[in-house]
Amino acid sequence: MSPLLLPLVFIGFCQAAQAGEISSAYTDIDWKKDCVTYAQAAEGDGDWASLACSGYRGYPVLVAYDDARESVYYGFPSDDMTAVWESFSAFNSSGSKVEWRIETNGDVAIPFAVIHRRSVTDPEDEKKPIEVLVVAKVAQPEEHQGCTIGLVLATGNADANDQARKLADEKAKGFACGKDKRQVLGNVPDFGRVDN
Repeated sequence: MSPLLLPLVFIGFCQAAQAGEISSAYTDIDWKKDCVTYAQAAEGDGDWASLACSGYRGYPVLVAYDDARESVYYGFPSDDMTAVWESFSAFNSSGSKVEWRIETNGDVAIPFAVIHRRSVTDPEDEKKPIEVLVVAKVAQPEEHQGCTIGLVLATGNADANDQARKLADEKAKGFACGKDKRQVLGNVPDFGRVDN
């Protein structure tokens, strides 16, 4: 190889190493400040609501609340705003901070996964909730494919955040919602999916 080409090859390798860089960004969800209620129960029709909340750079977060349980969808839903219901069987609530895993190529930064802490009621001790990190695929504008890809027990697990990031980075982009089986790390409470 010509000595004149070596610097160009080295620069090319450096650029390739930087392409596809993965990082985290954080957003907050405050139902009163960051969300708009677009559907809710009429008086005497139960206790449920559907909210659209601001997320990362135009990517919305949809929160469906029903009987003290939450289903959260990240990214762009179908045109009729329908998203699958995914939640724990026990009473649960989502944390106020969302970690977005973002892949950056040049000037383009695309969030492909989120990590969101959930607090789940422990039926054996309601005063000590179980903390679980929900790892989800972010639905893109052209695909509308968002779903939970994994659950990581956070209570008593010092490595939970690292495990959740590894799961997000390795599995989210290629995960087929409704077909692939989500990964569960630790003894997490019962979690299910209901397709609309």
